Amino acid sequence: MCMLFLGMTTLFAQNVNVNKDGAANSGYDLVNYFTSNTAERGNKDYSVIHNGATYYFINTENKKTFIENPDNYLPQFDGYCAFAVAKMDKKVHVDPKTFRIDDGKLYLFYNDFWEGKPFNTMIPWLNNELQLENLAITNWGSLKKS
Repeated sequence: MCMLFLGMTTLFAQNVNVNKDGAANSGYDLVNYFTSNTAERGNKDYSVIHNGATYYFINTENKKTFIENPDNYLPQFDGYCAFAVAKMDKKVHVDPKTFRIDDGKLYLFYNDFWEGKPFNTMIPWLNNELQLENLAITNWGSLKKS
């Protein structure tokens, strides 16, 4: 029975963007984005498993806040790059320090080298946010299942 449970947990976590250690959002505190508008890596001592993924927080208060209402803090598109979901119809990992909170929702973005050049996907996102958000929502319906 334990094997079945572990397998089910893995299935849930596969939809959420996790690192090799199973930490969602590369271990950055989701609540902290909203309370201080900064990206800060959480601590394993303040961790929570939600839908098969492990989330880390910087303190007990943030952990408790998340437990009380996780849906208020979970990033859009299961933590994958919002721009990539919209424009490429793909799940692309993010730089958790590149984020935007808009209308109470957390959006994360890829910010690294692409084809040998620096590319921060939040910049083109901001240039056409409403259209890209609508496109990402449409694409995510089928992409989430893959």
